Amino acid sequence: MALKQVQLTVTGRVQGVFFRASTQREAQRLGLTGWVKNRSDGAVEMCVEGEERALEKMVAWAHHGPTGARVDEVETDWRAHEGGFEDFTIVR
Repeated sequence: MALKQVQLTVTGRVQGVFFRASTQREAQRLGLTGWVKNRSDGAVEMCVEGEERALEKMVAWAHHGPTGARVDEVETDWRAHEGGFEDFTIVR
């Protein structure tokens, strides 16, 4: 299976509902690396690397997020794997 990277922008009610912490737990469960952060426009942005199959599961998870979230849209941008992350972090 190929290593890839995907950049996601998630809009809706995604801040103040533990979206970043839940994203970190899901990424760690799937063995993925990268980061997640809140954006000033109310969206959540993440950059995730790992096995393509695990990334597809992460993208599917992002379409609903944690309990309490309301996801309106998920923009995805698939990219080549860069290998620049050691773990999955929350960027503040």
